[in-house]
Amino acid sequence: MLWTPEGAAGTRPLIVMGHGGGQHKKAPGILTRARRLATDCAFAVVAVDVPGHGDRPKDEEYDRIATENRARMDAGEDPAPLIAVFQALVARQTVPEWRAVLDAVQDLEYVGAGPVGYWGVSLGCGLGIPFVAAEPRVRAAVLGLGGATASAEDAARITVPVEFLLQWDDERVPRAQGLALFDAFASAEKTLHANPGRHGEIPAFELDSTLRFFARHLG
Repeated sequence: MLWTPEGAAGTRPLIVMGHGGGQHKKAPGILTRARRLATDCAFAVVAVDVPGHGDRPKDEEYDRIATENRARMDAGEDPAPLIAVFQALVARQTVPEWRAVLDAVQDLEYVGAGPVGYWGVSLGCGLGIPFVAAEPRVRAAVLGLGGATASAEDAARITVPVEFLLQWDDERVPRAQGLALFDAFASAEKTLHANPGRHGEIPAFELDSTLRFFARHLG
């Protein structure tokens, strides 16, 4: 999905958005943020279904691993190492896919080769961190709801400005894991936004901060 302002012409900033686990490129949170970025900031926004989600065909290997991981977590096993292995596997496919999408979208005359940002939380964070680390066109990133076990190594390669969202009562990502991931970013400018609430309860007002962050760094 590609969103642009009405009557878009010429080069503009582009935001790549990564959806959460079990969601897709048209999930309500993606739609809300994409529309605000296009209408309030005159940015272009692109979102792609990750493997096994949305309009993509089912992937038997990913489904099998996800089912096994759920069973192991239900049995009391620490989820962090399981999530780390799964996200690393999926990232090997999504990172080159997203870079190819970025190439294609920036070839459009009403998007162009302007500055690029990335937004993604939860699974979108786990897959977005290796993407941002690998893609020199990305100048700023909003990330969150992720942990150090899965992403610290790639986070240490990120030097662009980062705004990081953390839910203080996150039942999926222990607080210490989120704080350790924030600490792992090598960015000279990084900001931690910690709010009370569970994993999926990011306050709506954080969207206004996201818009200000990208406007400040992408123009």
